[in-house]
Amino acid sequence: MTPNDSHHSYAIGALRHGFDVICDKPITNTLAEAMDVLATVEDTGLVFCLTHNYTGYPMVRQAKAMVADGMLGAIQLVQVEYVQGGKAGERDPDRNGDLPWRYDPERGGPSLVLGDIGTHAHNLVRFVTGLEVSELAAEVSHIVENRLVDDYARALLRFANGARGSFWVTQAAAGVENCLRLRVSGTKGTLEWMQEAPTQLAFKPLGAPAEVRTPNGPGTLPLARRASRIVAGHPEGFHEGFANIYADAAEAIAARRAGVGPDPLALVFPNAVDGVRGVAFVEAAITSSRNNGAWTTVS
Repeated sequence: MTPNDSHHSYAIGALRHGFDVICDKPITNTLAEAMDVLATVEDTGLVFCLTHNYTGYPMVRQAKAMVADGMLGAIQLVQVEYVQGGKAGERDPDRNGDLPWRYDPERGGPSLVLGDIGTHAHNLVRFVTGLEVSELAAEVSHIVENRLVDDYARALLRFANGARGSFWVTQAAAGVENCLRLRVSGTKGTLEWMQEAPTQLAFKPLGAPAEVRTPNGPGTLPLARRASRIVAGHPEGFHEGFANIYADAAEAIAARRAGVGPDPLALVFPNAVDGVRGVAFVEAAITSSRNNGAWTTVS
């Protein structure tokens, strides 16, 4: 389903013809289109899976389960960053050649960096913490001179429970390959995870020694253990994250078709609701940036 502007028509058409859907992020380019997809999913009762593959990493699921179990207490602070360097080149794309769809705002969406990796960072925060961003103050722009699309965005975040956070994404950090990092702090401790060391989740409880959790190590909770498909000591990677999401979506689809209930642990994969929240976040960030970083409600 590329370019992204075809996500809406493909998804709606498939759902209306009775097909379950697995769709790449972002779900659509606009919030109105995303709401249309969600309404169609709800109307048909079909399975819709959005491929935010980082939610398939075992230690990301471990973090989600630990937060849900109250091991961090009340969440107070959240920091997320996603830094890449693949678009740091000043001649990327070649200004003398054809314009690839990603670099065309009409086809690639209102903000390349927010749609491409910002939605991943936003979804990771929601997945682990279970919190919604209620307001943000953002700057969305480009670092590479004369570029038509955004390659940089940052925002201060306010969450529905009163927590505060920060968000930073870029695709123009020269030399950086792929670095997604999350830190969540609560009244009882802090969790830290980064994609560069995906098999490790640092847990720093208040008044106790720091711990490092691994996919098959002591203290691994069922939600994380389910997602660990390989022998302990080997790295879980990008493709395994996708595989875990696909496996869960397949179980949900099979259960729906058989008229039975799926394993509840298989129902945490991103769906149309997550897609809508991601596009709403993008639109609020763009609006805030256009108003010089004014605090903006995330609808």
